[in-house]
Amino acid sequence: MFDLDELSKQFGIPGEVVFKEGPGGLPVVEVSNSSATATIVLQGAHLIAWTPNDEQQVIWLSPDAKFAKGKSIRGGVPVCWPWFGPHENNKDYPAHGYARMVPWDVIEVSSEKGVTRITFRIVQDEKAKAMWPQDCELVMVYSIGKKLGVELLTRNTGKQAFVIGEALHTYFEVGDVSKVTIDGLDACPYLDKVDNFKRKQQSGAVDINQEVDRIYLESSGDCVINDPVMQRRIRIAKQGSHSTVVWNPWIEKANQMGDLGPDGYLKMICVESANAAEDVVNVSPGKEHCLSVIYSIETL
Repeated sequence: MFDLDELSKQFGIPGEVVFKEGPGGLPVVEVSNSSATATIVLQGAHLIAWTPNDEQQVIWLSPDAKFAKGKSIRGGVPVCWPWFGPHENNKDYPAHGYARMVPWDVIEVSSEKGVTRITFRIVQDEKAKAMWPQDCELVMVYSIGKKLGVELLTRNTGKQAFVIGEALHTYFEVGDVSKVTIDGLDACPYLDKVDNFKRKQQSGAVDINQEVDRIYLESSGDCVINDPVMQRRIRIAKQGSHSTVVWNPWIEKANQMGDLGPDGYLKMICVESANAAEDVVNVSPGKEHCLSVIYSIETL
């Protein structure tokens, strides 16, 4: 479906933006500018690497991740859309929607002052339209530099309102997840999936010493991952998002998953900027909703 030569001719920037065949034969775009490097798989507009200059890698990708047409990739920044979790009416539809498993078109590439900006638009094929028959447009914009900006823009181009659930299911690289703490969620109510979705309330920082799968509600402020092993903080500053998902499968579930890699659970934490559960979004006809996040690194 992708013509790499044509993409390179239309959107490539010599020495900075290159389109090529990636793992599993999936096309990727590689970025290398004066501030950072990054790799995005065109299937799913799925970023799998971002490393600012003079920093260790920030985005975690499983060493056992599988790259195949129509399959999700373990790690990186999967896009959950237009629903989060299982579909409410059809259990045969993919969990977290289909956006991370279908092709996206590149529609614009630009570069200025150490920041490379790449804009994608989802390809709504007939299979996708069968699952989501709404008239809409979905656009993803990555701004790759010393900071990583991500914008997920949903436009309602039809005459009927619709409701979306969404998340940037971002996997972050950490030195040892059992030593990590997450600030920014104190006093937030959350739904605990591990405990049958019981509603609870966070007290203090979040730490990880067992399986964690929580949807934090009423969460619109910054979250910060404190990593004493890698001696850094990862700041997650977001807009248009009112919930935050924190996930780590821990030992038993990780061993069942088959694509997390040896002790992979120790090296990753998902802190997802989302609109999920009670915080889904109603998009009126002719209107748009933007979930945007800026990721940055601070010294601990």
